Amino acid sequence: MNIQPSQNFFGKTVGIALAVASFVISVPALAGSDSASSTQPGVSVSQATGAGTIVDVASSNSSFKTLVKALKAAELVETLSGTGPYTVFAPTDAAFAALPKGTLEKLLKPENKATLQKILTYHVVSGELDSKTIKSGQVKTVEGTPVNVKVSNGSVTVDKAKVTKADIKASNGVIHTIDKVLLPAGVKL
Repeated sequence: MNIQPSQNFFGKTVGIALAVASFVISVPALAGSDSASSTQPGVSVSQATGAGTIVDVASSNSSFKTLVKALKAAELVETLSGTGPYTVFAPTDAAFAALPKGTLEKLLKPENKATLQKILTYHVVSGELDSKTIKSGQVKTVEGTPVNVKVSNGSVTVDKAKVTKADIKASNGVIHTIDKVLLPAGVKL
């Protein structure tokens, strides 16, 4: 039995596979490069930090499907994809599901966009507050009304929501997962 042709075929196949893999890996890095906004040639800002924007990171997290849907309905995707930096207290899908029945569906309607924007921007702080820099007190939100942050014994609450996962890094800020949807004063559901 002659094994030589089989080994030769295998060697060529591995060589082609490695060449294709190298090409596939290098093309997106080159295509996304913007030397004016990057610290390294051929590497975009999001590649340099290892994470996409807040919207990219939320979109890739299965716990934030409802949040991303709401951001789209409120036309806030472009804003939270901007340079920032931002801190987002991000309610999970379970937090949205805990709202009174029919509330989310009502908020997602085009005629309620202003209310939805008010609620969502109440979850956003201008600037990056990670778990090492956040302190107890009032923190002004992008909506304009401050949230009440309490740091105690290693846990953080924002108004009445508990931070369940902190410091999810994005290229334009940080996300802290919370277990409730925050409501600014004056918003009735």
